[in-house]
Amino acid sequence: MQDVFIVDHPLIQHKLTYIRDRNTSTKMFKELLEEVSMLMAYEITRNLELEDTDIETPLVPTRGKVLGGKKLAVVPILRAGLGMVRGIENLIPNVRIGHLGMYRDHDTLQPVVYYNKLPQDMHQRDVILVDPMLATGGSAVIAVDELKKAGARSVKFMALIAAPEGIRHFFDHHPDVPIYVAAVDEKLSEQGYILPGLGDAGDRIFGTR
Repeated sequence: MQDVFIVDHPLIQHKLTYIRDRNTSTKMFKELLEEVSMLMAYEITRNLELEDTDIETPLVPTRGKVLGGKKLAVVPILRAGLGMVRGIENLIPNVRIGHLGMYRDHDTLQPVVYYNKLPQDMHQRDVILVDPMLATGGSAVIAVDELKKAGARSVKFMALIAAPEGIRHFFDHHPDVPIYVAAVDEKLSEQGYILPGLGDAGDRIFGTR
């Protein structure tokens, strides 16, 4: 678990409680998800490279710092991952957005990629892969497979909550990809839901529960 980073800022933990609450409305759920995603992105980008630049304040010339070097991309796993994108964009407006869509095969129960649209210059980009939940880990593993095949320079996975079973499965396949979460929950149910969890994130985001 050394590469699982729990972002336990008080504001994140406060908002996560309301995200979990079954009585939280669809509107509030989406707003809270965006807010937590932005706060988590603040932490996950802590080590971005900076470079010096010369500017003039209203009073004197000075030297400041701006982002430099590595380029970023955010890739949500459809559909629930879409709910995390706007919060990250609010923090990093120039970030490029890719999309990965998957469905579960009824016979094999394995994720199957049905949509893959990524920036063409993936070999120049560090990627933040986002999905609200890391449950069994199957979709996340396949998503990282796709990103590596596309040549992503590096990948970090960001979720609100994760189950221990999903974390173990993920690291069995991608031990080099760090995981950032707001909480690691107790376990998976027999149906594959995270407990205590937050329900089906996609249904709660889009009002289809």
